[in-house]
Amino acid sequence: MASLVAYDDSDSEAEPEPAGSFNPAGQRKDTSDVVRPPGQNVASGSLPAKPGSREDPASRHLPLVRLWRSDPGSCPNQRLRWPRTEPEVTFSTSEPPRPSLWTTRAPAGHVPLAAAHFKQVKLTWGTYEPPEPSFCARTKSETPGKNGSSLQRKRCEDCVIPYTPKRLRQLQALSTETGKSKDTEAQGPSAGRAPAPTPLCVAPRVSEFIQPYLDSPYKETKIPRNVLFHLRGHRGPVNSVQWCPVLSQSHVLLSASMDKTFKVWNAVDSGSCLQTYSLHGEAVRAARWSPCGQRILSGGFDFAVHLTDLETGTQLFSGQSDFRVTTLKFHPRDHSLFVCGGFSSEMKAWDIRTSKVVRSYKATIQQTLDILFLREGSEFLSSTDASSRDSADRTIIAWDFRSSAKISNQIFHERYTCPSLTLHPREPVFLAQTNGNYLALFSAVWPYRMSRRRRYEGHKVEGYSVGCECSPDGDLLVTGSADGRVLMYSFRTASRARTLHGHSQACVGATFHPLLPSVLATCSWEGDIKIWH
Repeated sequence: MASLVAYDDSDSEAEPEPAGSFNPAGQRKDTSDVVRPPGQNVASGSLPAKPGSREDPASRHLPLVRLWRSDPGSCPNQRLRWPRTEPEVTFSTSEPPRPSLWTTRAPAGHVPLAAAHFKQVKLTWGTYEPPEPSFCARTKSETPGKNGSSLQRKRCEDCVIPYTPKRLRQLQALSTETGKSKDTEAQGPSAGRAPAPTPLCVAPRVSEFIQPYLDSPYKETKIPRNVLFHLRGHRGPVNSVQWCPVLSQSHVLLSASMDKTFKVWNAVDSGSCLQTYSLHGEAVRAARWSPCGQRILSGGFDFAVHLTDLETGTQLFSGQSDFRVTTLKFHPRDHSLFVCGGFSSEMKAWDIRTSKVVRSYKATIQQTLDILFLREGSEFLSSTDASSRDSADRTIIAWDFRSSAKISNQIFHERYTCPSLTLHPREPVFLAQTNGNYLALFSAVWPYRMSRRRRYEGHKVEGYSVGCECSPDGDLLVTGSADGRVLMYSFRTASRARTLHGHSQACVGATFHPLLPSVLATCSWEGDIKIWH
């Protein structure tokens, strides 16, 4: 076999390849069998070279024969040898023939210097006729003459690696990768890669249990007594549950969990999980339905906020905050705006249309626990974890949404934190869950005074983010408890109406169905969800 000649070109110099690798088209790259004696570095080479000379490792486009003469005993890895059926070759120089580089076995412990310095070029056979090289091999039977020159040229064309332009090599590699990707798609999702979430069809199909209530006004809430469904599927604590706000689709329930997922359930007809979304790298602390019922806004401890479209399964918005997100609320008027808070001294208002922060609300706090918009959306409340002696001005703060100014910070004067806030559906009041194991009642208009005569007690908070909510008619209040109980109070008299013993660990979320009069959903720290009726 004739020797190989590597041509110098500007394109190949722009793409240096690792030493000891040989990767023409259709060949594999292997440097695992190269033996390196201790104290010798193959990358730098063992030939002493002066800077700027042709032997300098910086200019590694030397002809192969030059390297072979420097170290006649060196050879590349034996697995890269050409087949032994090739004819023997001789050289046109006056020196005696030497063993071929590709068929000679290197002695044990010898460093393959030629493999370390040889610059590879892709092998592409075609009609391309390269210029005659300055050095070419001939067989023993060839003799110089008229026919000898043609035979020599023919032999040169067979042994010289043709030059392939850089752009052509890139196109060939791109076509190969495209073909592989098409084959992979035809076979299905590759192993180890999580498939994209299947689009969830929220078509205008109405549950047969909800259909009779759509055309009639909500009358009164009945106290639930029995468990309708016990939903299991989360592998971590469930932080919150929420019914779909669109009444025709209110059989769908959303749950957010510490297992880095949020799920959508059919919690009225079958109690089955419709879809699981794994978009976050850490715990999903907050997830909210959009007012249109077609999207879900989620935020978690991975500093990310995503807006997912249920019909297509795609992310319409993705934002990265500089704090762990613990609460999210849509603006009641402009549904393209939402406010998020978390482990930071400020809250941020995002615009989904531009994917940018439009306003910031700063206070001397450590963490925002909950956010509550008042009726018109021109102002909102925030509860914090400030509990020091002089923190009465930071427990609950009222903000002007447009100007980012504080409206009032003298709302709650007791030394307890408020992990959750909820608005009454019919009266201008709101309730705050406190770590003093009671629900406090406040006016929803300035100056937001607290009621001293009405207090809802009997449950335990004990540091959990226990949620509270009012029934759609406003007659009942429901709250979870740190001991797993679910308690319901009469809004007018503050007396206890019902106690449900439903969970073995802390019940952190409870919500009434917006249309069915006796359906309640609760979630707990053990990771399960129960539907009561």
